[in-house]
Amino acid sequence: MVAKLLSVDELFAKRSLQEYLKKMETEYSECLRAVNSDMTEEQCSEDDLRTKRTKVSLLGLLVQSIRELDTKQKEMAETETLLKDDDPALRELAELESEECLQDIQDLRQKILDLLIPEDESDPFDLVLEVTAGVGGQEAMLFTDEVFDMYNGYAQHHGWSFDILEHAPSEIGGLRHASASISGPQSYKRMKFEAGVHRVQRVPKTEKQGRMHTSTMTVAVLPQPTEVSFTINTKDLKIETKRASGAGGQHVNTTDSAVRIVHLPTGVVAECQQERSQIKNKEKAMKALRAKLYSMKLEEETSKRYDQRKIQIGTKGRSEKIRTYNFPQDRVTDHRISMSLHDIKSFLLGEDLLDQMNSSLQEFSNQETLAELLEESNQEGS
Repeated sequence: MVAKLLSVDELFAKRSLQEYLKKMETEYSECLRAVNSDMTEEQCSEDDLRTKRTKVSLLGLLVQSIRELDTKQKEMAETETLLKDDDPALRELAELESEECLQDIQDLRQKILDLLIPEDESDPFDLVLEVTAGVGGQEAMLFTDEVFDMYNGYAQHHGWSFDILEHAPSEIGGLRHASASISGPQSYKRMKFEAGVHRVQRVPKTEKQGRMHTSTMTVAVLPQPTEVSFTINTKDLKIETKRASGAGGQHVNTTDSAVRIVHLPTGVVAECQQERSQIKNKEKAMKALRAKLYSMKLEEETSKRYDQRKIQIGTKGRSEKIRTYNFPQDRVTDHRISMSLHDIKSFLLGEDLLDQMNSSLQEFSNQETLAELLEESNQEGS
């Protein structure tokens, strides 16, 4: 089924949303009445009052916005009657007021939708990005290198840091596998929808007959928790050092700077040899390990769609795709929301076009979350 993005007006036209907003208003009023009244312990326990105070605090801004919207909509209705007045000056004034009113209504509706969508607990985090070549041999590795560069460009576009943790090149300049730590405001929130299988359709540089090939690569986006929010027991770690090596087995340096860390209880491994300093490599490997273990923890605790690394990576097959980069048609299509953008060269710069795609994915994700919220509310009420 093709996903359909609804406009803000279409969402507010839904009866289920209107009923839910009325329910929130009623709940807020009842809690506020209970908190402000002199209820005895028999009527309301301390725990109940604490719960009600919390609800008043959480719902306050939402209900204020709902009431402001109601007032603006009444103003709009009054203004519309003046648009039919015989006096041209009055009609002109009403038109100006109508435009302002309409903008206020749009802003308030968007604000209400934003307040209704609960934030993903991982949204404030930085991230660890992993890219891996899939089906398609050397061509898949070449495309993996281009996508990795695209995300480096995306990080620069947003002013985020892009710190390479692993980088395993192929013989002809592509990438077998690579990972990077990306840090900056809203980095995970904006990048999480990139996770999955990316498919490329084009005539490879290595193709002599001029035939179009289909290749794949996979992207994993792992939230990078802070040390405070997620700690690892050092007793559970096995840390190994070795000499860093480059393509063809040549030593990058003559010291044991490469670091490999194994988390013994889970068997999860992270390594880094990008830096000449063993201490810096250890820090980077720990970042990657923390992200991998945190992602596993999320898998166990929740079934949220974008938190599951297995769902993100899939089987690397040609059919399990989230996005197709079709070079002959100069088109990038995201299959989750059936959205196509043209100009692949600009898209692969990782700037405005990728931003546009990600904003639409965020919007659709919010609408899905809202639909689930309304459905749950409906089931509770029935």
